[in-house]
Amino acid sequence: MKEGFYIERIVRIVAGTFVMLSLLLAHFHSPNWLWFTGFVGLNLFQSGFTQFCPLFNILGAMGVPRFPTGCCDK
Repeated sequence: MKEGFYIERIVRIVAGTFVMLSLLLAHFHSPNWLWFTGFVGLNLFQSGFTQFCPLFNILGAMGVPRFPTGCCDK
């Protein structure tokens, strides 16, 4: 598999970062940050069914490649 950053990989990194950050904030600051964790999880869940992810659209508009370079060349 080719290395590099592409939309699917960035979305997973950002979602994981948000979950970990919100859990840390819930532990050290306020349990209300768990609502943000739930929002991220719900967004991931719905995007699995609807194929709609705001970050996916933003990254696409910024020109980030959808697939790793050279993965789909024939």
